[in-house]
Amino acid sequence: MGVPQRPLSPHLGIYRWQLTMALSILHRLTGVFLSIGAVALVIVLASIASGPDEFVMVQEWISHPLGQLVLIAWVFSLFLHMANGVRHLFWDAGWGFEKSTANATGIWVVLFAIAATIVVWMMAWGGIL
Repeated sequence: MGVPQRPLSPHLGIYRWQLTMALSILHRLTGVFLSIGAVALVIVLASIASGPDEFVMVQEWISHPLGQLVLIAWVFSLFLHMANGVRHLFWDAGWGFEKSTANATGIWVVLFAIAATIVVWMMAWGGIL
């Protein structure tokens, strides 16, 4: 008996990339990155509780340019994940599935995440936070 001919599921490589597809993947990645950041936050809090010597070590890493880049990426991930989550809440309510609306809200999600990240870091570096 021969192998039955069944349709194969298409691979991602044949699809044309769209903003909604990219945001779906980014939503999952930012969720993972935020979980890792939560563990890092626990490490920072534990270093504070352990005493000034331990906190100085963590503070040196955080103040390093690479540490600052990780923190900026974490804040961006926070805002992107939050805004995309709100977008998903609207989808759960049945609003925003039209292609033009889905693309427009995707653009707004990215713009909001960029703008909010810039505002937070301007406040942080300006001494407001």
